[in-house]
Amino acid sequence: MANTPLTADDNVIDYLAAHERKGLMRFITCGSVDDGKSTLIGRLLYDSKLLYDDQLAALESDTKKHGTQGEKIDFALLVDGLAAEREQGITIDVAYRFFSTEKRKFIVADTPGHEQYTRNMATGASTADLAVILIDARRGVLTQTRRHSYIASLLGIRHVVVAVNKMDLVGYSEKTFREIESAYRAFAEPLGFQSTAIMPLSALDGDNIITKSPYTPWYNGAALMPYLETVNVREEQGDKPLRMPVQWVNRPDLDFRGFAGTIASGTARPGDEIVVLPSAKRSKVARIVTMDGDMQQASADMAVTLTLEDEIDVSRGDIICAGKAPTEQTDQFAAHLLWMAEEKLFPGRQYLLKTANRIVPATITALKHKVNVNTLEHMSGKTLELNEVGFCNFNLSQPIAFDPYADNRRTGSFILIDKRTNATIGAGMIDFSLRRAQNVHWQDLDINKTARANAKHQRPCVLWFTGLSGSGKSTVANLVEKRLHDLGRHTYTLDGDNVRHGLNKDLGFTDADRVENIRRVAESAKLMADAGLIVCVSFISPFQSERRMARELLEDGEFVEVYISTPLEVCEQRDVKGLYAKARRGEIKNFTGIDSAYEAPQSAEIDVDTSNIPAADAADAIVEYLQGKGYLEG
Repeated sequence: MANTPLTADDNVIDYLAAHERKGLMRFITCGSVDDGKSTLIGRLLYDSKLLYDDQLAALESDTKKHGTQGEKIDFALLVDGLAAEREQGITIDVAYRFFSTEKRKFIVADTPGHEQYTRNMATGASTADLAVILIDARRGVLTQTRRHSYIASLLGIRHVVVAVNKMDLVGYSEKTFREIESAYRAFAEPLGFQSTAIMPLSALDGDNIITKSPYTPWYNGAALMPYLETVNVREEQGDKPLRMPVQWVNRPDLDFRGFAGTIASGTARPGDEIVVLPSAKRSKVARIVTMDGDMQQASADMAVTLTLEDEIDVSRGDIICAGKAPTEQTDQFAAHLLWMAEEKLFPGRQYLLKTANRIVPATITALKHKVNVNTLEHMSGKTLELNEVGFCNFNLSQPIAFDPYADNRRTGSFILIDKRTNATIGAGMIDFSLRRAQNVHWQDLDINKTARANAKHQRPCVLWFTGLSGSGKSTVANLVEKRLHDLGRHTYTLDGDNVRHGLNKDLGFTDADRVENIRRVAESAKLMADAGLIVCVSFISPFQSERRMARELLEDGEFVEVYISTPLEVCEQRDVKGLYAKARRGEIKNFTGIDSAYEAPQSAEIDVDTSNIPAADAADAIVEYLQGKGYLEG
């Protein structure tokens, strides 16, 4: 019987099937400013014949308008899409491009080199399999080269290509290349990369991009594209235990209840035993449902809906795990943190922590050390600044399910969010749970806060007096306590100066120490409120974040903010302790109102200006507020 000839449709179907079977590699390009990252990607696409005619025409047109390479095509314009990038000749945002060769599919992220945009580089690195780190042959290994290499290692990238670019500008000097190669390998050895290929390139002229260049006969390695097509970078997520964060409970009618999400690792099959965290309820997979019908197996990166054999409670934010290998759960852990905000990190300040499946309030309880990106040595420090990396202890308001980042990048990572602005300010990689967290439990007590307060015929609260030095905080707080004492109420005053003689005697007046000062006082005030007391707290407490943290520690209605809004000029005229005069002469540093900021309350429950009314009248008004709100009844 004669063979049936292939049709055009058959060829297309075969081509698409072969294309679908190709492996996918995600990689990033990174390095310092103007090392040629965008030019390199543009050259890869151009020399690989992966550009359409209209793209080529647009590139030639853009080169005439915005090009920086004279008569040559400016390949960087293929990926530098923002107007600001074209004007400045730098990459600002992360530009993603998909392309495919005969052997492999690629997603490349062109990440910015400027130190200001390191956060964008970390974003691109978080999902990459390989990093192409560019070095300008004229400048060698720079701080940003080291920073990006360290961040790539920290974020789990195990394969690196070091592209020593612009070799044409140093006459293709082997000596220059070998010096850079030696310096980089010496730095990168402790980073634990599985493979490090170092190549001499000219992205602008196409040397060692697709084929070996005749200008570098002394280089025995592969050209860049053949290397990218063949290097083995795949981390088999299917070999890891099942992890699927639940993104949505799919309940279209009474007869169907499924749990939708993207599988982070492992595989799911009907009949597999699973455990749902944090509830620890167990069941088995009944079906794997998709828009195209049921599947018999789903693996990492697939978005599916799982139905279970048992009616157990599963909610958005839960995580479905392999029954024999669930994640850990903890509310205290140690993690590496890349700080991404202009405003410094302060241990003790509360942030929001977002994992793959949950958002919880979090506090950095300790900064164990910072990492010097040039030497990789550990350094002591009290804060993290923009682009710094630290190793920190975290305390959460409730437990989360997690895997160590080294075991699973998707369930071991998190971001930090500023509660006030909702801006992402940090990216973290969990190292391990703090074991003491599993040994510390709440002890049930027979006598509770309500019982203690009722015995004193009052409702507990914290009167938080805030204002500048000399505003009258301590004077008014003292008078309020005297009034309450005369009324037979049970009180205590925590005063800023007094507390620094004992509980906080180890703290100075830097911003970091001020944050810790207020954190300790707020925790102490919470304990006193739990004892049923009315607590007067008299502290400058200059930052809104810490006052908000103190409020959130207490139950609704227990925190009463009293803003002593006396103007700076009046406080300075009083200057009872002579502090303002010393601060003006530079004898006292970090003095609030002079060289350290005071963030005034926006909506305090009580506002008192002692330049307008006597302290005694202010105290009477505060006691009347307490009486009117029922705090003195019980």
